Amino acid sequence: MKNAKTLATLTALALTVSLTACSAGKTAETTPVPTATQPQSSHYPVTITNYNYAGEPVTYTYEKAPEKVIAVYQGCIETMIALGLEDHVLASYGLDNEVKDEWKDGFARMNYDETVFAPDKETVTLLEPDMIFSWGSYFGEKKLGDVAAWNEKGVGTYMNSNTVPGGTRTLENEYTDILNIGKIFDVEDRAQALVDEMKAQVETTLTAAQGQEPVRVAVVEPTASGTITNYGADSLAGDMVTALGGELARPDGSDMGKEDLVACDPDVIFVVYMAYAGDDPDTVRAEQLAAVQDDPALASLSAVQSGRVHLIMLGDMYASGPRTIDGLKTLAQGMYPGLDL
Repeated sequence: MKNAKTLATLTALALTVSLTACSAGKTAETTPVPTATQPQSSHYPVTITNYNYAGEPVTYTYEKAPEKVIAVYQGCIETMIALGLEDHVLASYGLDNEVKDEWKDGFARMNYDETVFAPDKETVTLLEPDMIFSWGSYFGEKKLGDVAAWNEKGVGTYMNSNTVPGGTRTLENEYTDILNIGKIFDVEDRAQALVDEMKAQVETTLTAAQGQEPVRVAVVEPTASGTITNYGADSLAGDMVTALGGELARPDGSDMGKEDLVACDPDVIFVVYMAYAGDDPDTVRAEQLAAVQDDPALASLSAVQSGRVHLIMLGDMYASGPRTIDGLKTLAQGMYPGLDL
């Protein structure tokens, strides 16, 4: 009986081996083994130069597209949406105002957390991101944390170049940021198309304005204290004005009084406004415009008398990301009202 059981076991094992061999042979016949290695993506690794909290250049190498990004602040969030990268975002924070209608579908997939404006370092650590994308002021030790410490942990960091502490604020920086994010995520065609649209607006404006006298422009923000913030040559707004062929009536970017604005008497004035969460946008716009148009101390201004006082949203001309095109259009149309732009 024992021998019979042993024989039965060996027979079953032999049958199993035989069937397995037949099956393996069939697979080999129907699915040939590749004779050459499949081509790998040549895009990565990608090395990007950005900055730390001190404003010093920092390089970081991405071996692949980040998949768990934390995006903090308006321009960073909207850059990700504009480039079609919503599905790479683990969490997002820090909207000053609603995203544009064309981005709302994408924003719905951005895992936006409205419970806090920005997370602290401990919260970010628990989320285990592979990249943090934010403004320079948020990379302090008491906020998102130090760039070097994150990089050492294998977490990429990118701060908007026009928010780097002590850095310059230029139109070229906005182009660079969009193109760099395009490189990091291997969507360079989308990034280039967005930058090309901005550059085309500049070229169209310059071409249309050829032969005209340069327009003297002031970009100002009346404050509650009665002073006026002047966006001069070292600001993104100032750089946009000069790129569009205008002259800054007061290149010095320091705050000024009403008498200073009267003294420089610009041809065109752009009044900066920002409707933050909870504000009524129409009320904010009306109050900011009235602060210049309806102030008796400013009644002698050429721009007031000729009706050339216009509004511009802060988010369109300050670390503006993909909204930069909107800022360029607003400035161009106000500077050259009679031209087809």
